[in-house]
Amino acid sequence: MYSLEEINAMNRQEFIEKIGWVFEHSPWIANKTWDYRPFPSLHELYQLMVQVVKEAHMEDQLDLIRAHPDLGGKLKMTDSSVKEQKGAGLDSLTAEEYLEFAALNKAYSEKYGFPFILAVKGHTKESIYKAMKERIKASKEQEFQTALTQIFAISKFRLDDIVKLETKGQGA
Repeated sequence: MYSLEEINAMNRQEFIEKIGWVFEHSPWIANKTWDYRPFPSLHELYQLMVQVVKEAHMEDQLDLIRAHPDLGGKLKMTDSSVKEQKGAGLDSLTAEEYLEFAALNKAYSEKYGFPFILAVKGHTKESIYKAMKERIKASKEQEFQTALTQIFAISKFRLDDIVKLETKGQGA
């Protein structure tokens, strides 16, 4: 864990290496956010990272979305994704459940051109499956924005896990 003081003292490369991973395979976000140092609070750091994504070109946003793995998939994932999916029970799918998730992931990806994204913390494999079935009915524009919103939630969970709060004034 890092204190806000330690984060503010990091050089650009350290910041990218130690903080940049909170947005899946997208170190460009940390690279651009570093320019806003010093960060007065964890909340401000998070908001600046979100702002960088929101101000990015749509192609960069799409690359960010596509950097995320399929939920319930068996492809190589980052340690964070493995841990998050395990916490939701996606590591223990039955053969039948795996096939159902794979079929939904495929249909979703074919329809939208990017994977289904959900901040799985607090979810179960059943609630994730239900969300997939519901969201596949949305428009591409709606799902694009929903995917970004879910990525912001994922990054917030990850950031909260690595930054230690030392005073009440640094709250999230």
